[in-house]
Amino acid sequence: MGLIPFSPPRIDDEIIAEVNAALRSGWITTGPRTKQFERELSVFNGNPSTLCLNSATAGLETMLRWFGVKEGDEVILPAYTYSATANVVMHCGAKPVLVDVNATDFNLNVDAVRKAITPATKVIMPVDFGGLPCDYSSLAELVRSTEIKSLFKSSHTEQAKLGRILILSDAAHSLGATYLGKRTGIHADATVFSFHAVKNLTTAEGGAIALNLPEPFDNEEVYRYLCILTLHGQNKDALAKMQKGNWRYDIITPGYKCNMTDLMAAIGLVELRRYAQDTLPRRKEICLRYAEGFKGQGWAQLPVLSDEHRESSYHLFPLRIQGISEEQRDRIIQRIFDADVSVNVHFIPLPMLSYYRNAGYDISTYPVAYDNFSREISLPVFYDLTAEDIHRVIETVKDAVKAEIGTAQ
Repeated sequence: MGLIPFSPPRIDDEIIAEVNAALRSGWITTGPRTKQFERELSVFNGNPSTLCLNSATAGLETMLRWFGVKEGDEVILPAYTYSATANVVMHCGAKPVLVDVNATDFNLNVDAVRKAITPATKVIMPVDFGGLPCDYSSLAELVRSTEIKSLFKSSHTEQAKLGRILILSDAAHSLGATYLGKRTGIHADATVFSFHAVKNLTTAEGGAIALNLPEPFDNEEVYRYLCILTLHGQNKDALAKMQKGNWRYDIITPGYKCNMTDLMAAIGLVELRRYAQDTLPRRKEICLRYAEGFKGQGWAQLPVLSDEHRESSYHLFPLRIQGISEEQRDRIIQRIFDADVSVNVHFIPLPMLSYYRNAGYDISTYPVAYDNFSREISLPVFYDLTAEDIHRVIETVKDAVKAEIGTAQ
């Protein structure tokens, strides 16, 4: 038996052929494939305009800077997320305000968000953990309420235009997930996806901003400005400059460099065309097999994969072990690795990381986040995982738990 990896990308002949076609086309930076990928993502998600970039991190920071987030401002986000969600807030000079999460689904607790809002709050950044959407209706109701809107203090043109707290969704895990029957990308003011190598849909690296701003914003106009902001502030990209006699350009703002390339988009176009009918059903099948395999095990706390309002994108299968300590969880993981099965932990809560701990964040303030983390083990989920592999993962986990706590049924 060989090693079962955790989440290798699906790279097959179809993707290789499309990348080769991009190489031979002469367009390897931002060009026609990137623009096509943006259009197809907008159709897939149902939002007005989409901008593709080199990472989800760049997408989050781009939106914060577009909204004028700066020193003295606060951005609310869950304590249980990857560091990128908070890092971009720090980049802008603002303060990440961390809130605890739900015991059921790992997502940020809306009541905790409500208590954390102050006149300095400019943005709320929910995170769709594992691919399961947050409670977007409650968040929208909250930021649109008279009480919360009266607290909002605008200090930037776009803030005044919106007139309330911006909801910027970190949907790095949840492309293709649904909330109230509609896909992520249309439930927040802006939604940012990740196409990193381990994500459901990959472009090797990469990300996208799905714009869904309300009136009076013109999403296409915002898209055009963000294209400039993310390409050094240059008012023409390479595709536009290559038009006959169209070489002259201008710099209208000291922008950034985080555009997506056509080589990345080539992978994404293939991945997107087979995503809804092939990738998502396969990932769902794997997660449901795991759920069936651990059903009846008294120690197994299964993740929420769907409920009456939501269905996950099945990015992760975050299994929790009942009644164990963090140290026991770590020993269980080591036993699983020793059996040549790769697992992971999503995530180490921000207050436990050196930078944020040294900045004054204390994990004891977020007891649910710590409890979830201390018992969590993410199991392998990827397209080419076989039925035999799934069975082996299940049995390996059962054996590891039994060896550690002796209560496997």
